This record gives sequence, structure tokens and C-alpha cells, in this order.
Amino acid sequence: MANTYTQIHIHAIFAVQNRLSLIQKSWQDELYKYITGIIANNGHKLLQIGGLPDHVHILFGMKPAQSLSDLMKKMKESSSSWINQKRLVPGRFSWQEGYGAFSYGKSQINRVVKYIQRQEYHHKKRNFEEEYLELLKLFDIEFDKKYILRNPE
Repeated sequence: MANTYTQIHIHAIFAVQNRLSLIQKSWQDELYKYITGIIANNGHKLLQIGGLPDHVHILFGMKPAQSLSDLMKKMKESSSSWINQKRLVPGRFSWQEGYGAFSYGKSQINRVVKYIQRQEYHHKKRNFEEEYLELLKLFDIEFDKKYILRNPE
């Protein structure tokens, strides 16, 4: 739309189904490039992507022409299909239902980029569930504990 100017920065987090550590270092960069392509092809701009074998963090500049839920659905469905078509994991790969999404101002972007780049370091101190709960509380997001991502039993 003409004369529409926005600055929307989203930090999205989503996990592998059952929090299994399926994302291998040998193909992690290729997965990140694939997800980056999905973001770009939908008119958004990737700022940083990273994570661990069981979850992914993505920081991107979002254009308002598409809803966040539509982008996340497309990103998760397409990347799951890509992983399955390439047979990168035994059995069927899927992402856990849902995601977390948090908005940041421009002055906070460098800090979030560094946070995503240092995922391995952060997770030496706390697990994914603790990290996720901390973000939900920090952003004052109401949640039902039974729907929070949990480690597989």
C-alpha cells in the first residue's frame, strides 16, 4: 500500500515436535538458508537466525502485508516438508504446534541478535522451557502452563 511505513521487528521461537534434538549440525546451515528464503520470498527481512538441535530462534523485519500467523504456518510447513523430502531425519519430522513471537524496537535489535548468536552459551545456564517461560513473563504474556513446550518424558 502506498505511503505505508512500518518498522516491525519480530523474534519468533519454535521447537521440534516433542522437543527432540533432531536438527543436526551437518544440515543446520542449509535449514537456516531455506527458512531465510521463505522469509525473503514473503517480503520480510531476516536479521538473525540460530538455535539448537531442538528449537529455532528467528529475528526478522516484518512487512504488514502478511499476518504473522500466516508466515509462521508457511515457514513451519515448508521447512518440515523440505526436511522430510531430503530425508534428513529417520521417520517423519515436524515442528511442535504453536510458537512464541515477541516484538522489539530498533534500539533493542543488536541485543536480540547477540542473544540468538549465543544460544549454546545461554542453554548451558537454563533449558529451553526456562528460557521460553522467562520471555513470556518478561513480555507479560498470559499462558496456560499445560500448553507450554515441555521436554519429552
